[in-house]
Amino acid sequence: MREEVLTDELWARLEPLIPVCPRRFRYPGRRRADDRAALEGILYAMRTGWNRLPTALFGASGSTCWRRLTEWHEAGVWQQLHERLLAELRVAGLLDLSAALVDSTHLRALKRGAHTGPSPVDRRKLGSKHHLITDAGGVPLAVTLTGGHRNDVTQLIPLIDAIPPIRGVVGKPRRRPRRIYADRGYDHDKYRRLVRARGITPVIARRGVGHGSGLGTVRWPVERTFAWLKGFRRLRIRTERRADVHQAMLSLACSIICLRKLILN
Repeated sequence: MREEVLTDELWARLEPLIPVCPRRFRYPGRRRADDRAALEGILYAMRTGWNRLPTALFGASGSTCWRRLTEWHEAGVWQQLHERLLAELRVAGLLDLSAALVDSTHLRALKRGAHTGPSPVDRRKLGSKHHLITDAGGVPLAVTLTGGHRNDVTQLIPLIDAIPPIRGVVGKPRRRPRRIYADRGYDHDKYRRLVRARGITPVIARRGVGHGSGLGTVRWPVERTFAWLKGFRRLRIRTERRADVHQAMLSLACSIICLRKLILN
């Protein structure tokens, strides 16, 4: 997909969500950088880095784009954008909530900060985890950030609760899939009971059972979605000390994945 087409489609959905920032009449100061230029700079920086962003190309510096990313995150813009795109996918019949897929992935954290910890898979080096829940086809419904030492099963319920109300059709917004598929890392009877209490059927592989459960034929879309997320260079290794900045980029990346599916289908 051509990048300018994606940016145009993304901007058409993002612009109505951006809060208006009125300019002061007295002592207005320097004129605020254009929001569209800031969006293009943010998308570029997610693939390269803030320091490599060519200001002359976009009309907004790396620091301006960084501030705009955090401002919009604090205003809830990225979450609203994600929810809007999920609603569009539901209207188009491209969202399959008959099942949800859950998984996590480690990434190294080069700087200390919130939601970091000793990673058990990287010689206890400082790391973080992405916890992801998708629909049956791999559309990201919610993604969270924790320290690298957090057990996957402890994030199962927070992930389910993080699924936003998905509108788009007549009736009550949808928030719960019918089934949850997960690997052995989520094997715990306590959490199975908690999942069932929410009206969801857990389908979780058990420890001590030989491979060949068949869940891999169902769970592979969530692995593909992680690969799509890692397509953004800034999400492969955590270089941001602030957790909210990294979470903002995660939310934006999920929206881009949803938009690509909407455009290509």
